[in-house]
Amino acid sequence: MNAFKLKTHDGSAVAAGTSSTVYTSPASTTTIVLGLTLSNITSQTIYASVGITNSDGDNVNFLKNVPIPTGSAIEVMSGNKIVLETGDSVTVSSDTANSLDTTMSIMEQS
Repeated sequence: MNAFKLKTHDGSAVAAGTSSTVYTSPASTTTIVLGLTLSNITSQTIYASVGITNSDGDNVNFLKNVPIPTGSAIEVMSGNKIVLETGDSVTVSSDTANSLDTTMSIMEQS
């Protein structure tokens, strides 16, 4: 069964440099990340990172210290897709406290 979902992360109360999990693929589920938008909610440029925590232990940076100007957002998928297996996660972080909102569109297949 396929289920389209929206996952969000409110970054208005997160310390600088703290990695926050936006989504973890549930048991017996393959997830396709269709869209990922990072929004700067501060009055200064921030530097954001996106990581993929792989359940096999091979964790990687998807984006590293990408600048997002004041009041701007970036769509990081640009037509690409990411496949997450059971237990894989997407994390986000910013160099500035209370600065990064995240919106992620996914399709779960179980």
